[in-house]
Amino acid sequence: MSQSVGCTAWFTGLPCSGKTTVARKAQEILQQQGYRVELLDGDELRKHFSAGVGFSKEDRSNHLKRVSFLAHLLTKHGVIVLASFVSPYRENRDYARQLIGKQFFEIYADAPLEVCIKRDVKGMYKKALAGEIKDFTGVQDPYEVPPSPELVLKTAEEPLEQSVEKLFAFLKSRNVLSNGVAVRV
Repeated sequence: MSQSVGCTAWFTGLPCSGKTTVARKAQEILQQQGYRVELLDGDELRKHFSAGVGFSKEDRSNHLKRVSFLAHLLTKHGVIVLASFVSPYRENRDYARQLIGKQFFEIYADAPLEVCIKRDVKGMYKKALAGEIKDFTGVQDPYEVPPSPELVLKTAEEPLEQSVEKLFAFLKSRNVLSNGVAVRV
């Protein structure tokens, strides 16, 4: 098993911006290379960790505080945490950063709304635009773009491999990964 310094790479962006796609591919590669890595996915954690919690600003904040604490614990114990959450409000991301400390890295999956709508296989945007879903980020609810993320992934412009390569290069520059990590997509 490869020795790693714990960290939390907190992927944020609009729904369907590519956050989880990049995080899953990175997790797969890191696990193959023996790193201790955990993917915290918003959809999965809502099912098991915050079941019944809604999408109001208060509910989202409470959910993200729980998730931030979980990421903090894993990071403290040397796990590379790939946290994929819309996390639309800057204050929630700032809370996670403060809790986790210098090993928190904000990764912005930057994709235009039109691209996210086209990628939406679940039909969430269609329902939100029709008024069937309330408080949907990017439609009725705002998304606060990170003012200075550690890394920006242009997921509408670059192939998956390039986004993963950029993530790994960043993590190597922060001494989280050794130079031996290679992207095999």
